[in-house]
Amino acid sequence: MSPFTGSARSTEEWRHLRVGRDRGVVTVTLDRPEKLNALTFEAYADLRDLLGELAREGGTRALVLGGAGRGFCSGGDVEEIIGRTLELDTGPLLDFNRMTGQVVRALREAPFPVIAAVHGAAAGAGAVLALAADFRVADPTARFSFLFTRVGLSGGDMGAAYLLPRVVGLGHATRILMLGEPVRSEEAERIGLVSYAVAEGTADEEARRLARRLADGPALAHAQTKALLTAELDLPLSAAVEMDAATQALLMHSADYAEFHAAFTERRPPEWQDGTP
Repeated sequence: MSPFTGSARSTEEWRHLRVGRDRGVVTVTLDRPEKLNALTFEAYADLRDLLGELAREGGTRALVLGGAGRGFCSGGDVEEIIGRTLELDTGPLLDFNRMTGQVVRALREAPFPVIAAVHGAAAGAGAVLALAADFRVADPTARFSFLFTRVGLSGGDMGAAYLLPRVVGLGHATRILMLGEPVRSEEAERIGLVSYAVAEGTADEEARRLARRLADGPALAHAQTKALLTAELDLPLSAAVEMDAATQALLMHSADYAEFHAAFTERRPPEWQDGTP
């Protein structure tokens, strides 16, 4: 646990998510299968708060985000989100939209890799949650639909206009965000939206397998790699290589770096540490 946690206590029970823990791997399941895991205000808030707690507490080495039932996530609940937002003034609407963006920032800034296990629909906000993950493991039933223009809103919701061109390129992102047409698993893999295409019905299992591989590896190296991938998106090369140099100098003082040398010398597998320098 971080030594800088303040007085806030960890949440013991999450009412709008199902959360499991197994030796450094946290599994978060969107659990409204009867609604294709449509998000509510409360589910967004739970995701934001859970990710913040995990980052603050330490001990999480990988996270799997999945959905119960027939699909990953169908986006915001039409009645509980769209219906309620029609009744709100500009101030509360801005607060809500900032909160959804905070979830995406928390996924991108989490000091551990996040794997989205996608089957069935990943639509609207569900597509953006998958996009914000570091890895997307998808089976042939997966379809990604960025539906925001189809409900009369900008396709650039929750950071989609920032993230999607960086994953699939500006041309594909323009088509996907403007038209809101579904991107099925085969195309998603071809354009780089899917990291690993897996057999039908195995996305959750394969995502957990990847999470275990990451969790058993050098946590600090993974955390810093993710941080650099995010930070250097908008840096010139000169600033990026300077940031790389500073990061490597830090990691060369880490227990894992010394452990690799010892393991290599002794001809054994490395025993990675807890992620601290």
